[in-house]
Amino acid sequence: MNSSRRTKPEVSHDKDKKPKLVRDSFTIPKEEYAAIESLKIRAMTMGLAIKKSELLRAGLMALTGLSDAKLKTTLVAVPTLKTGRPCAQASAAPATPAAAAPAAKATAARKSRKPKAVLANGAAAALPESNQA
Repeated sequence: MNSSRRTKPEVSHDKDKKPKLVRDSFTIPKEEYAAIESLKIRAMTMGLAIKKSELLRAGLMALTGLSDAKLKTTLVAVPTLKTGRPCAQASAAPATPAAAAPAAKATAARKSRKPKAVLANGAAAALPESNQA
């Protein structure tokens, strides 16, 4: 045997494995989002630096510890929100059919980007426009 050969140290498989992480997104009212920041500030005054995700995870731990009756009361108190991303115009003004009409005309006025037809000899020829105004 060659004593100069190094062997790899055995890796113990009994170590705790890191938990799999999941990324997600959700919609939350501005007031409740601001509450996250105020809770972070409260934690800092107690000497704890905490991230948003850690704060939300702590909230889940607190909910998990509630009895069924308290959990139901808490969940019923949370208003239901429309899911999805908020519309940029929703906060400015409600959309009306009359307001949507100019946008539709502007879209129709754009030139379509149809591909050029390729002739048998390989030369390109423009296709005729059917929506010429």
